[in-house]
Amino acid sequence: MVWLVPFFHTTSNRRHLPADCAITPPLPLPGSTHRKMARGLKAPGVTGHCVLSLLLLKSCWLLGSAAAAAQKPGVLADSQQTLPDFGHSIRLDGDVILGGLFPVHARGERGVPCGELKKEKGIHRLEAMLFAIDLINKDPELLPNVTLGARILDTCSRDTYALEQSLTFVQALIERDGSDVRCANGDPPIFAKPDKVVGVIGASASSVSIMVANILRLFKIPQISYASTAPELSDNTRYDFFSRVVPPDSYQAQAMLDIVTAMGWNYVSTLASEGNYGESGVEAFVQISRDSGGVCIAQSLKVLREPRPGEFDKIVLRLLETPNARAVIMFTNEDDIRRILDAAKRNNLTGHFLWVGSDSWGSKISPVVQQERVAEGAVTILPKRASVDAFDRYFKSRSLSNNRRNVWFAEFWEENFVCKLGMHGKRPGSPKKCTGLEKVGRDSTYEQEGKVQFVMDAVYAMAHALHHMHRELCAGYPGLCPRMANIDGKELLAHIRAVGFNGSAGTPVTFNENGDAPGRYDIFQYQINNRSTAEYKAIGHWTNRLHLDMETLQWTTGDSSLPASVCSLPCRTGERKKVVKGVPCCWHCERCEGYHIQASEFSCELCPYEKRPDQNRTSCQAIPIIKLEWHSPWALLPVFISVLGIIATTFVIVTFVRYNDTPIVRASGREMSYVLLTGIFLCYVITFPMIAAPDVVVCSFRRIFLGLGMCFSYAALLTKTNRIHRIFEQGKTAVTAPRFISPASQLVITFSLISVQLLGVLAWFAADPPHTFVDYGEQRTQDPGSARGVLKCDISDLSLICSLGYSILLMVTCTVYAIKTRGVPETFNEAKPIGFTMYTTCIIWLAFIPIFFGTAQSAERMYIQTATLTVSLSLSASVSLGMLYMPKVYVIILHPEQNVPKRKRSFKAIVTVATMTSKLSHLAAERPNGEVKTELCEGVEASVPPTKTTYVSYTNHAM
Repeated sequence: MVWLVPFFHTTSNRRHLPADCAITPPLPLPGSTHRKMARGLKAPGVTGHCVLSLLLLKSCWLLGSAAAAAQKPGVLADSQQTLPDFGHSIRLDGDVILGGLFPVHARGERGVPCGELKKEKGIHRLEAMLFAIDLINKDPELLPNVTLGARILDTCSRDTYALEQSLTFVQALIERDGSDVRCANGDPPIFAKPDKVVGVIGASASSVSIMVANILRLFKIPQISYASTAPELSDNTRYDFFSRVVPPDSYQAQAMLDIVTAMGWNYVSTLASEGNYGESGVEAFVQISRDSGGVCIAQSLKVLREPRPGEFDKIVLRLLETPNARAVIMFTNEDDIRRILDAAKRNNLTGHFLWVGSDSWGSKISPVVQQERVAEGAVTILPKRASVDAFDRYFKSRSLSNNRRNVWFAEFWEENFVCKLGMHGKRPGSPKKCTGLEKVGRDSTYEQEGKVQFVMDAVYAMAHALHHMHRELCAGYPGLCPRMANIDGKELLAHIRAVGFNGSAGTPVTFNENGDAPGRYDIFQYQINNRSTAEYKAIGHWTNRLHLDMETLQWTTGDSSLPASVCSLPCRTGERKKVVKGVPCCWHCERCEGYHIQASEFSCELCPYEKRPDQNRTSCQAIPIIKLEWHSPWALLPVFISVLGIIATTFVIVTFVRYNDTPIVRASGREMSYVLLTGIFLCYVITFPMIAAPDVVVCSFRRIFLGLGMCFSYAALLTKTNRIHRIFEQGKTAVTAPRFISPASQLVITFSLISVQLLGVLAWFAADPPHTFVDYGEQRTQDPGSARGVLKCDISDLSLICSLGYSILLMVTCTVYAIKTRGVPETFNEAKPIGFTMYTTCIIWLAFIPIFFGTAQSAERMYIQTATLTVSLSLSASVSLGMLYMPKVYVIILHPEQNVPKRKRSFKAIVTVATMTSKLSHLAAERPNGEVKTELCEGVEASVPPTKTTYVSYTNHAM
C-alpha cells in the first residue's frame, strides 16, 4: 500500500505532475460532502463557493501526487518525526490531532507569498504549542492514555495564503471519488488517509482568523485563537465556532478610552492598519467614545496594506493638521508602528505626539529600536500575562539535533545566530558558518515573546475540553473509545466554552457565551530614565475598570507634568461652554452675565429676584438689604432741621402758654394757635419715623403722621383765613357779626377738617394693614455686585399722594383765602402774614414735586425722596412758625411794653373802623396824593391812634 501525502501547494504544482499519470478533470464532490456542508449550516455563499473551488483544485494535486508516491512504497516517518515532504508544515502523530496556524514568516512582497522569518511571533509561538502538547502528553491526569498530535501550518501573515493552508484541516471530512482517475499504468490512485483535525489553535492576526473561521465553521471545527482580538469575532452568529484566550478589542478599546479619560484628554486622533484588527479596533474605540460622550475624534487615518513611498510622512503631517489633538490612538501592526515613529522623527516632531498603543505594540522592543526619543512617553496596553519560566528552559535547550520536528528551526537558527548552514542555507551572504553548537540565550539575545502564555493556554483549553468530553463519553475506558472515534465539533465546542482552569501563568482561563476571554490588561509607559536607558514601565492595569498610578507617569526626560490633548481649554468658573456644532469637545467660553450663574457646564441660569450671583458665579446669594441709616448725610440734615424746629416750636408753645392772657396771645387766637403749633410740631416730628428702620410700628406712625401735621396746620390756617374773609365781607353790607366765628366754632370747624384725614387713614389701615417689604428693584443695578434690597414700608407713591393730597388741598384753599383777604388792613389782622406763609409754602411744595418724582429712577431714590419729603415738611412748618409766631414772640419777650391791654371796643366800632380803612385804601388808589388825608381826618381821626401799631383781636368783643 502506498500513502500519498495530502498537502496542498498552489496551482503551479501541476507542472510537477508525472507524465505517466492520466489526470481527468475532477468530478463534483459526492453528495455526502454536500450533505455534510449543508447540515445545520447556512448557505455558504461566496465563502462556501471559494472553499469548494479550492478543494477541487487541491484534488488535482492529490491525483498527481499518487504516481510519484507509487514509486516509493511504504509509509514515511514515525509518529513524532516530521515527514520530509512537508516543507511548509509540521505533523505530529497522535490519537487526536490539533491544527495550528502561526505567522512563521512575514508577508512577502511583489507577489511572493512569504517573506522573512519571524523569530518571536512565529517560532516562539509555534514552539509554545509543541511544548504544551509535550506537557499534556506527559501529564497522567489530563487526557490519560490519549496522545495529542498536531498539524501546524505557516500563514505567512497573509489571510489569503492562510485560507489555502487551512484547507488541509478539512480534508478528512471530504469524501474522494477516484473512479474516473487512472494512473498511466492503469492502476487506480491510492489516497492517503488524511489526519482528521478536531480543533485548530490560531490564528494570530484577526484578518487571518476571520478568513479561516469562515471555513472551519462550515465543517464544525472549533477554533481557539491566542492573539486575534478584533471585536467582529465576538459575533456568535457568524463565528460560532471561534473562541479566544485573549480579550477582544472592545475591552481593549474601553481600557484605552479609560486611559485617555484619566489623562484628561478629550480630543484625539486614531490610526489603524488596514485590516480587521486595526479597523475593528478603531471602530470599537470610536463607538465607545461616542457612547460615553467624553472624547472626540479629530481624525481617523488608515495605513494601507501596501503603503506607497512617503505615505507615512503624509500621515504624520495630516495628524499635525489638528495640533491640539496630540494623543494618537494606534491600532496598527508592529511594522506600521515602527514606520510611523520613524516618520515623526524625520519631521522633527519628537515630543509632540502622545502615543497610545494597542496590544500590537504592547511592550515590544522592535518598534522602538533607534527611535527611543520619539517613542518616549508612549502608553501601551497588553493583555495581562506572565512569563512562563518552563518554556524559557525548554526553548533554550532546543538545538538542531533535538528539534528536527520543527521544519523551520534551521532557518531560525541561521537568523538567530547570523550564520549559514551548509551550501543550501537561507543566508547565502553570511560570512559565518553555523557549527550547530550555538546555544539560545548564550550566543544570542533571548526574551520570551508576549503571546507564549496565550498559545499554551489555548492548547490547554482544547485539551481540557477533550478531557471532559472523554470523561463523559468514555468513562473508565483507556484511550479513545468508539464514541470518540469521530468527535462531534459542536459537542466539543460546548465543552470548550465550559472550561475553567488556571493557565500556564496562573491566571484563570474562561470563556463567555461569545467565546471571549475576560478583559485583563497591563498598562505600560515607555520611559527613558536618568541614565538614558529606555524601558517599558508598568503604570497600572485594567480589569473591568482602570487602576492607574499617575505618580509613575513620565512624559519627557524627568518631566512628570501631564501634557494636554484637548480641543479647547476648560472654561473658568462662571463661564459656560458654547459647543462648536458637530464637535462636542470643542467650545467657546462665554461668561454668565448680569444676574445669571453657571447652572451647568453648558448653561447659565437666572438667579431668583431676591438674589444675586456670588463672586464665582456658581451660586446665588441673598442681596444685601439696606435702609436709611441715622449717620447718613441724607438723614443728618433733615434731623438737624427737625431738631431745631422742635426746639423752636416748643419755645413758642411755652411762651404762649406763659403769656396766655396777654393781648398778643389773645389777639392771635389762642385756641387756633395751639392747634396750628401742634401741626407744626408734628411736621417736625414726622422726620424721625421717616428715617427710622421700617417695621410695623414705624410704618403705622408714618401713615398716621405723614399728612396729619400738615392737616392740623392748614386746617387751622384755613379756618382763620375763612373767618377773616367772612367778617370783612359781612362788614361791607351789615354790622352784624357772621355766624360761627367764636373760638368754639372755629375748633369744631378745624377738627372737622382734621377728621377727614383721620378717617382716610383709618380706611387705609382697614384696607391694607401696614407692613414692611424689601424693594429689590430700586437698586437693581447692571452690576450685581452693587445691587441692594431696600427695606421699606408699604407706602407707594400713589398712597403718599393720597395721604398728602388732602393736606395740599387745604393748603391751596387757604392760599386762595389769603389772596382774598390781602386787602384787609395789616393793623387789624394777620391776613398778610398768613398770605406770605401760604405763598412760600406753595413754592416749597412746587419745588418738592419735581425733585421727589424726578428721582424715581435714581439709584439714590430712597435717600433723595426721604430727605426731600422730610425737609419739605420741616420747611413748611418753619415758614409758618417764622412768619406767624416769631414776630409775636419777639414782641412778647423783647418788647413787653407793647403787649398791654387796650380799651374794649364794640364789634360795630371795630367793623366801622375796618370798613372805613378799607374804603380809604380804595380812595388812595383813585385820587391824587394828599386828598385822602382830609377824608381820613374827617372820618376816623377820633378812632385810630395816630402813631403806634395796635393789635386788634376779634375774639374778645361782644358779638
